[in-house]
Amino acid sequence: MVISEAQLVRGGSFLFHPAGSLPQATPEDCDAEALAIAEAARDFVDGEVMPRDEAIDHLDLDLTRDLLRKAGELGILGIEIPEAYGGLDLEKKTALLVLEQMARQASFSTSYGAHTSIGTLPIVYFGNEAQKAKYLPKLATGEWLAAYALTEAGSGSDALGAKTTAVLEDGHWVLNGTKAWITNAGFADVFVVFAKINGTHFSAFIVERTDPGLSTGAEEKKMGIKGSSTRTVILENCRIPEDRLLGGKGKGARIAFGILNVGRFKLGASSAGAGKRVLEYTLKYAGERHQFGKPLTAFGLIRQKLANMAVRIFVGESMNFRTIGYLDEALARTSWESETGGTDKMKAIEEFAVEASMAKVWGSEALWATADDAVQSFGGAGFSAEYPAEKIYRDCRINRIFEGTNEINRLLIAGTFLKRCGGPDGLPLAEPPAPPSRAEDPALDLAERIKAQARMLAALVQREQGPKILDNQEAAARLSNLLMEAYATESAAIRAARMAASGHRWAGLAGDLALVQAQEAWARVQAEGALLAAELVEGEALDAVLAGLRDGAPRPRPLAPVRARIAEALVAQGRYPVTTL
Repeated sequence: MVISEAQLVRGGSFLFHPAGSLPQATPEDCDAEALAIAEAARDFVDGEVMPRDEAIDHLDLDLTRDLLRKAGELGILGIEIPEAYGGLDLEKKTALLVLEQMARQASFSTSYGAHTSIGTLPIVYFGNEAQKAKYLPKLATGEWLAAYALTEAGSGSDALGAKTTAVLEDGHWVLNGTKAWITNAGFADVFVVFAKINGTHFSAFIVERTDPGLSTGAEEKKMGIKGSSTRTVILENCRIPEDRLLGGKGKGARIAFGILNVGRFKLGASSAGAGKRVLEYTLKYAGERHQFGKPLTAFGLIRQKLANMAVRIFVGESMNFRTIGYLDEALARTSWESETGGTDKMKAIEEFAVEASMAKVWGSEALWATADDAVQSFGGAGFSAEYPAEKIYRDCRINRIFEGTNEINRLLIAGTFLKRCGGPDGLPLAEPPAPPSRAEDPALDLAERIKAQARMLAALVQREQGPKILDNQEAAARLSNLLMEAYATESAAIRAARMAASGHRWAGLAGDLALVQAQEAWARVQAEGALLAAELVEGEALDAVLAGLRDGAPRPRPLAPVRARIAEALVAQGRYPVTTL
């Protein structure tokens, strides 16, 4: 995927270009190297992780450490670490493919993600030369494992409200405070800890487990992901050398929120990977379980659930690869050879904060819906811990809280998007283009119509309230939902159209998956748009907006036969078949 200067993609700009006019990465674009590493990750999960599923979930931390070290021997802990420090420095899409494989065991995936992403990447992007040379080679191999200590009991979503302090005394930082809900705390060797210098300047520090004054509490008893270590990290006059300040005094917010953007798009990827496993074992059970003399897969409402699972996976994949493609292209225009390489790369990632948050929110809610459909398809067995549906239901619930709650992320989507629409160089919200006709492709046609509706309503928000819409959080969330529906539907429709153009073996199935998403999304956009408009205007002005929402509304197509075709393909394959592996 090559982007010309004329087509340079900006965060949020997807809403202002005709569908297909901007480059878009898809899973079908992955090269041989990325696929080979993904296959190695799959073999590792199949051979080393899944056979130990029960032991992992019984919180065998020695086993988790051992598995992470084996992952390091394979190179899959160092995918995003520069080569100069023992890593592979590969594209983000490779990390995405690996995360999809890891996601099949939720607890191990959580440990893996906390180490490779939020634990390691602050040092990758913000560490100085000495810090990188000391820590990254060991983090790449798994000799040392990492954790990220931001949250406190009184400051979750309000991260800047942290009470942990750092004071410089005799060439050492002295840290005091308690961090809560810290993943990998039971075995991590290195912690990225956030504290306020002299109670004021929010900053990040590298703390080692052996530093005096650091201890951890007992393991939390959690609803799900029971095999991942989650503890408090206690800092009591914890003394660390002065050179362990990460990124500079007062740079903590930049580090914390920048790294969370990375974690958000990765959470979208792992949600899609987990969804594939859920669909596979639901297909198996529904095919073997008979009622009224027929397998469950023969019943229309079970087929509907199976088809919807596949739709969510296809759409999530399409969104994730599109976002990762934008990130990879932006990162390719930076270099580690530059003195500002880490900062430049973080700026490139921050440009797509809106898309990262959309991938996280959409993916985590799609997986939750899929887990719920799995429990319902299993019936009474779905409520039993003897069957896998119960476990994923518990395990995936945390995803809507991880990396910033979905409520916070919805506010970030709306607020960041509107901010980018302001000023002379902002996105062109004031004069939204008319949607081109896409009558030959019903999914693309609906995607264009949804984008037009989202532009119209975003312009209304900007005109009536602008960023002040965040004071009405319900209205801001509705705007975010409209933007997500536009991004999700367009991503799926474009991918399906390209598969059709290339004669892909699953092009017909992809077209069906994109069509179900598009038509269901259209109905959701109509409802969300009307309710958002009612928060902004009234009387004749509201009537005009409602008329605009109805204008040119396409006739709905019957989706039952489309879902039936999807379900038939799924049953025949026994899994989600639109895969590159």
